[in-house]
Amino acid sequence: MIESSLPRTTSKTGRSGLVSVLAVLGLGLAGAAAAILTGGVAGPLAVWCLAPLAAAAVMNHGERLALGAAVSLAAVGVAALAGLTLQLPTPGPALANILGVVAMTTTVVGLGAGLVILQRGAGQDARARRETEARLCQALDDQPHLLVAINRLGRIIGTWGPEPAGLAAGNRLLIDLVSQADRARVQEALATALTDGAAEVGFAPEHAPDGWLALSLRRVGGGRLMGSVRDAAAARDHEAGLERARADAEAQNAGKSRFLANMSHELRTPLNAIMGFSDIMRQGLFGPLSGRYAEYAELIHDSGGHLLDLISDVLDMSKIEAERFELARDVFDVRDTVAGVLRLMRGQADRAGVQLRGLLPRDPLDVVADRRAVKQIALNLLSNALKFTPRGGGVTVTVHADGNVLELVVADTGVGIGAEDLLRLGRPYEQAGGPAQRAAGTGLGLSLVRSFAELHGGQMEIESRLGEGTTVTVRLPVIEHPVVANVP
Repeated sequence: MIESSLPRTTSKTGRSGLVSVLAVLGLGLAGAAAAILTGGVAGPLAVWCLAPLAAAAVMNHGERLALGAAVSLAAVGVAALAGLTLQLPTPGPALANILGVVAMTTTVVGLGAGLVILQRGAGQDARARRETEARLCQALDDQPHLLVAINRLGRIIGTWGPEPAGLAAGNRLLIDLVSQADRARVQEALATALTDGAAEVGFAPEHAPDGWLALSLRRVGGGRLMGSVRDAAAARDHEAGLERARADAEAQNAGKSRFLANMSHELRTPLNAIMGFSDIMRQGLFGPLSGRYAEYAELIHDSGGHLLDLISDVLDMSKIEAERFELARDVFDVRDTVAGVLRLMRGQADRAGVQLRGLLPRDPLDVVADRRAVKQIALNLLSNALKFTPRGGGVTVTVHADGNVLELVVADTGVGIGAEDLLRLGRPYEQAGGPAQRAAGTGLGLSLVRSFAELHGGQMEIESRLGEGTTVTVRLPVIEHPVVANVP
């Protein structure tokens, strides 16, 4: 409805303007004709040449006054030119007096009415401006923040809105309202706003040191600043609470890491003894054991080895979280390390019915890295792949160089990982898979791989889809002498 009415309103306004223009022009022609028929500019009706100006004023069209003046001047010119070039008729004295009185009366009445209308319009405009200014000032006073106008010397030259507690603004220097401890920062913010156009700063007011106000500054014309002052005590307390909670959480996490590190260290000592004695028993170094006892010794040794691996993972992760893990870098051929892991896991792959294949470079590939960390990366990735690959599947380990980056890729044809699990994997103690797979570890394998990779300045990437297998790629910038990419 609004859109359809706009053209009609515009057309109506245009027609009204055209009518007023035609009326002014018509009165100009009529005034010039009346002057010419009564003796020209000296005749009794010559004053009617001012009729266009009076009409423009009566119409209350301020924009038409210039047109009315121009048309009146043109009418006077036409009448004067006619008087110089033509023999114009002149009325008798009696008629001239009557016509002069009529012309003067009508012209004075028209001009007077126009002036009254103009004055009334000007008064209405002035009242409208005052009402608008009053509404604007009221809106500024009703808004929740204190607005301040500041000159380039830092003096407050105007305020609008409620004053926060402890801040008595007025014709004063802004810096005088700020506590001594915060004045340097506020002064710096004022200078920044003048040079850069904007600044933000928080401060405690001089008369309320326990409070906290936030000041936003913007540069405006004339080298002045406009500022918005708001009470930020609640926001500051909230941020302080969050900071305390973060510090407490970090302290608790550090305490947990120290506890796990200490417990892991204490557990490894008796566990090594258990494994050592069970190994002596299963090898029969002090005489043979009966079948059942030999089986028990084998189970004790295997269980102890599994438990030792879990404790080692917990100990490594605790050291990493406590930022106490230090890499022991040396130069070695990474092929030997990965080949050793493949030999170690070959038996487990055969028992699981999974084909294990390694693709290693033919030439030596020397790296500068922590040998144990690299071995742990390969061992954890390979163990994970075997755990999630069903019988008849395959796991492939690929090692190659790309410039100074060592790439270790472990790909399997297992059950794959869902998108929701991919987002969690790589964080400590997060696991995927069913209950059987979750019971087989602590959820530290991939998080250790990621942490070891990042300690070397590298990264770990996981690509997987349910039912299509998983590929984990670890990239480590550890090759001392970059080589051309060498994929076997």
